[in-house]
Amino acid sequence: MCFSLYAGTTKPLPRKAWDKDARGLSVDPLGERDALVISHFSLPEVQRVGSTAGCGCDFPHVTLTKGEWVGYSEVVVDNPEWETTERLNREVLVALLNSTGEKTIELYGIWEDGESGESVNVREVISLKRILDPDFRFKERGFYMVNL
Repeated sequence: MCFSLYAGTTKPLPRKAWDKDARGLSVDPLGERDALVISHFSLPEVQRVGSTAGCGCDFPHVTLTKGEWVGYSEVVVDNPEWETTERLNREVLVALLNSTGEKTIELYGIWEDGESGESVNVREVISLKRILDPDFRFKERGFYMVNL
């Protein structure tokens, strides 16, 4: 299973296939398995944004486990390589979102298998710069209204 991050916008984000050698993001249209995720968005264009891992796993995220938010970064403490990867993914995501010219973007993070139609765990309104904070993590089934 992988973490997936979806972005809702008024205009489609430029599509970009994942390239393992480029260390950048990918932007893909929704497939059949993503159909239910659309119901969470109010903006008309919804697309999947992949991290430098291809899926969304390199975006900083946490899952709800036994009532607590737990993430990979809690397991890998003081790992400079992991911190560099997270920072890079924060920066390229913010750059992508900032380049849209949109005032607000909706983001929703889930685990790929079976959660696209599940109810939202948490809703937050955040600034785009908040994503750059080292303590920020996308929450599993967290829906974010991002103000640019």
